[in-house]
Amino acid sequence: MTEGETATVTNGTGDGSGEGDNANLNNSAASEHDPHFEPIITLPEVEIATLEEDEEEMIKLRAKLFRFDSSETPSEWKDRGVGWVKLLRHRTRNTVRVVMRRDKTLKICANHYVTPWMTLTPSCGSERAWVWSCKADYADETPRAELLAIRFQNAEIAQRWKDKFEEAKEIVKKYLGEEELGTEEDSEVDTTNEEDTSISPSKEAEKDESKEEAKTTEVTEQMEKLNVVEKEEPEKSVSEPSNE
Repeated sequence: MTEGETATVTNGTGDGSGEGDNANLNNSAASEHDPHFEPIITLPEVEIATLEEDEEEMIKLRAKLFRFDSSETPSEWKDRGVGWVKLLRHRTRNTVRVVMRRDKTLKICANHYVTPWMTLTPSCGSERAWVWSCKADYADETPRAELLAIRFQNAEIAQRWKDKFEEAKEIVKKYLGEEELGTEEDSEVDTTNEEDTSISPSKEAEKDESKEEAKTTEVTEQMEKLNVVEKEEPEKSVSEPSNE
């Protein structure tokens, strides 16, 4: 290597630990630097009530929900969202409701009570989809009758949903049966009370008569003591007229 070539190499790269190493150190320092800025305003954490605090979860599965829109021409099934669908049982009232929220937005797309007359039927013969109707769904905050369909990942998950749904129907049916028994007992108590009230006026009349008799006896006794009672006068003999 000649002197010119050596000078060119030295001027181009410098000594092996010069400018190139400094650049690498600066890059590593910049990557390790993590600035922290204190917030100007601190906001307190706010607990948002989901209205599910008094309910226990019977089942929770991922599914896709549809609703039947009869207002369109022709009528068609419309996608209502994908998310977690749950059966929630109230701890004290023994009611069960279907609740489903969309992913990410967590907006409610199904919210209605389970009733004993609801029936899950396969959707177009599919083993992983069910169709049912409800009289009042509160997904849009106003009750509205809906025809709903739900589709799960496979037939096994769909059968798990159906089994829990039937269990929820039995819970509600038992609770409604106890309420009917309670109303029947109340009605029996009311009828016995009505019978008692129908008998009570005669008893009151008897009491009034006994009181009046007692008063009359007291008055007569007082009159006898005062010699006010009139003595019976002897009957005068009436002579028949003589036929002269």
